[in-house]
Amino acid sequence: MSNQYDEIKKLVQSSRNMLGKQNELNESRSRLVGYGLINEQPIGSPINAVSDQPDNIAKSIETEIDVETNQEPKDKQQAYRISGGILVMHGKKQSDLELTTEEKISFQQTMDEFVEEVSELVDFYPLNVYPNNVEWSGKVIDQDLEFFYTIGENNGVYINGDMIKLNENFSDFVQKLASYYNKFKAKWGRVLATRKKTSTEER
Repeated sequence: MSNQYDEIKKLVQSSRNMLGKQNELNESRSRLVGYGLINEQPIGSPINAVSDQPDNIAKSIETEIDVETNQEPKDKQQAYRISGGILVMHGKKQSDLELTTEEKISFQQTMDEFVEEVSELVDFYPLNVYPNNVEWSGKVIDQDLEFFYTIGENNGVYINGDMIKLNENFSDFVQKLASYYNKFKAKWGRVLATRKKTSTEER
C-alpha cells in the first residue's frame, strides 16, 4: 500500500514540476515577445502570413538585381543540317551561333574525308562547335564501335565498344582513325581560331 502511495506522490510532484516549468517557459516567451526579440505567429494562421515587422523591400529588390546581373549568360545553341549531317554551334551570344560558308564547307569535307579515309559504313553524330573546343563522334558499323574526336580542352581520339576482336583489320582501322584525327584537328583548329578572332573584333 505504501509503495502505491509513494508512486502517486512522485507522479503528483513530477506534474507540479512540469507545470511550473511550462509557466516559466510561457513567462520567458511573453518577455521576449514584449521586447520584440521574437515574433510569434498566431496559431492557425497560414505560414506565409504578413508579419507585423515591415519588410525591407528595397533591399530585397537590390539583392535580386545583384543576383541577376552577376549570373553569366546561359549557353545557347543552334543546329544546322548539312548534307545529312548535323552541325551544332554553341555560344553565349547570337553571333556565336551564326554559321559561315567556310564552316559549312569544312563540315562537308570532314564527313566526306572520313568516309574516304577511315570507313564507308558510318553513322555520324552531331559535330559540336563550342567557344574553346570541337567535339565529333559517330558509330563505325563494320567495326561495331563508336569513335569520339575532340580538340581544345581534352584533345584526343577515343573509341568505345564491346568485345572488340583484335586482328589485322582492327589494327588497320585504328591506324586510319588516328591518322584522320590529325586532319580533323588541323581543320577545326583553324575554324576555332577564326571564330575567336571574329569574336574579339566584334567587341
